[in-house]
Amino acid sequence: MNQEAPRAVSDLSNEIKEIVITADQLQQRVRELGSLISKDYDGKNPVLVGVLKGVVFFMADLLRAITIPTELDFLSVAHYAFPHQGSVRLVKDLEAPIQGRHVLFVEDVIDTGLTLNYLLNTLRARGPASLEVCVLFNKNRTRLIDIPLKYKGFDLPDRFVVGYGLDYHEKYRNLPYIGLLKPHIFHKD
Repeated sequence: MNQEAPRAVSDLSNEIKEIVITADQLQQRVRELGSLISKDYDGKNPVLVGVLKGVVFFMADLLRAITIPTELDFLSVAHYAFPHQGSVRLVKDLEAPIQGRHVLFVEDVIDTGLTLNYLLNTLRARGPASLEVCVLFNKNRTRLIDIPLKYKGFDLPDRFVVGYGLDYHEKYRNLPYIGLLKPHIFHKD
């Protein structure tokens, strides 16, 4: 069994070259988004839908910042490897129907928009009363499909970042901020 021993967040922080968005900045923006969502969806009992795994950190903090009744559900997707690159397969579907419901799709990061477009079309076909998107990290420069975003946290530069749910080989999700890895980390693989 070749498992790496768990490392403390401080150990992981030693592998960060630069902090792009601080933990305080993240929490402040999440509170602002929660306030906007609470106001806009007051009396609508929205269903917040996210894609596992990366969105868990943002979704948990966002839910704590929302002051109205909400429901929560998750999807999980897998991307096909070669020769079907770019294809998405739904691995875990929603637990409850969304027909006639106000759905807020919560995403940690949007880059090309291909996966999100597929998921939004899948959800739209189920007849929700409304379907909007809340994203914490927007990488607009890499967008291939235009996706209307009702709520947006931060625009990210076209650089590979980790932390607050974003990972590199399943590591660094637990960092409380967004950072750039030191270049030597990529050369370990």
